[in-house]
Amino acid sequence: MKKAIIGGTGVYSLKEELRTQCVTTPFGEVTVFVASIGDEEIVFLPRHGKTHSVPPHLVNYRANIKALEMLGVKYVYATGAVGSMNQDYAPGDIVMINDFLDFTKNRPLTFFDGETHRVGHVDMTEPYCPNLREKFYEAAREEGLRIKGEGVYVCTEGPRFETAREISMYQSLGGDVVGMTNIPEAVLAKEFGMCYQVIAMVTNWCTGVKESPIAMHDIETALGDNKEKISRVFLKVFQKTLDQDHCHCSDSVVFL
Repeated sequence: MKKAIIGGTGVYSLKEELRTQCVTTPFGEVTVFVASIGDEEIVFLPRHGKTHSVPPHLVNYRANIKALEMLGVKYVYATGAVGSMNQDYAPGDIVMINDFLDFTKNRPLTFFDGETHRVGHVDMTEPYCPNLREKFYEAAREEGLRIKGEGVYVCTEGPRFETAREISMYQSLGGDVVGMTNIPEAVLAKEFGMCYQVIAMVTNWCTGVKESPIAMHDIETALGDNKEKISRVFLKVFQKTLDQDHCHCSDSVVFL
């Protein structure tokens, strides 16, 4: 099982038939779902659980990524529901993430804690996999899925939404969208040498960008059928041959 999809808010399953598998890691037990598509076995992991029962600040990110590593996963696509602070990215748009700003506070951020793993430092020259990004663009064009643009993901601790002043600060730092889950997930995947790319679905305007408050109904409407379209593109890419010869994801860690 070399390929995996991590589903964020609104993406709790695939249409394909799935079998359940439990993986026991040093950080806890993780339940994943496996789809057999042609000759490929693709792992699906719902980040918040099948019923969205786990809030973003309590997701066991290390257990999730360790489970994928134990299953032999090398390529990971993920979805993330985000708010937009960029006037060019409206609810319903799809944004390809190419960098991040980390404003999390209380999460285990690394496997390199000197206890479970040796001390190491991961290079963030390319936080996300350029190869998976390009493959997604190609498959999206074939499927008629429009990507509005690329952007910087601001990750906050949650579970509360951000204040207008916080959003103004993030804008001044170059942020485009804000979410609560991509860090440390992206970093942990890179520590294990995985190719990882997150696709953001804009569900709402950030606080202060527009006058209307954030409402769950608007978020659900914005997700719409984008989640299914994105999943189809993931599977289209995953049925093709992938390698790590066109990126540096597999050798991004410096050990001392």
